Amino acid sequence: MTTAIDLNAVKARQQVTWASGDYGAVAALIHPISEWLAAAADLSAGARVLDVATGTGNAAIAAARCGCVVTGVDYVPELLERGQARAAAERLPVTFVTGDAERLAYADGSFDAVLSVVGVMFAPDQERAAAEMLRVCRPGGTVALASWTPQGFIGELFRTVGRHVPPPAGLRAPVQWGDEGRVRELLGGSVGDLRAVRREFVFRFGTPEEFAHFFRANYGPTLKAFEALPAERRPHLHADLVELARTHNRATDGTVRIPAEYLEVVAERTA
Repeated sequence: MTTAIDLNAVKARQQVTWASGDYGAVAALIHPISEWLAAAADLSAGARVLDVATGTGNAAIAAARCGCVVTGVDYVPELLERGQARAAAERLPVTFVTGDAERLAYADGSFDAVLSVVGVMFAPDQERAAAEMLRVCRPGGTVALASWTPQGFIGELFRTVGRHVPPPAGLRAPVQWGDEGRVRELLGGSVGDLRAVRREFVFRFGTPEEFAHFFRANYGPTLKAFEALPAERRPHLHADLVELARTHNRATDGTVRIPAEYLEVVAERTA
């Protein structure tokens, strides 16, 4: 007999996870991905834009730089507070709202463009989250996504952590959003002219040990994995993260440069 997954319980744990550590430090590193996605989406000044699972506001801020009327929604208030502070510091008018990617509190067709950068991919119910993004995007509008790929560095990071602390059974892996076939399946016949391109973001650190420490201290999923392990097993996970960085390192000058593949998707919402 298949046991039903309690998605609400999963989501509650996720909220605690993303509020732990300092995701803002991670988001600051990968902010360029949002700027590149905003450019690929070719946003127009004055367009109504929703950034789903905005976190600390990377994609929302990128859209605001284009002169758009932007709302960022996330279910972690602590991250929204950081996003609001960032937008205020740059004098960019962004509205940040606490909300659930799977239950967006907006009428059908409310936005000209709906974005998500390594955010909506973590929604437990992938089909529902995709349906909600499509619902609130007007016909002829744009849906634009950036998601880590299964075969890329972050996909391997998740598998490395999962060997020590397995993810909840029965849930689809978030990195499935980084598979073009899966994204086409999720968006289905509601979009046309879907363009998917594999791109790379490069993480840069002084040493593999610095990488492991940074992700242990700041990235919620990694931090919580360490907390879930008995003290005597934590050094093993740390060693695996160091080895992961060494294996993927492309630098030749003694530092660390790790290319992390993600899938950039831009699609037109059909009627």
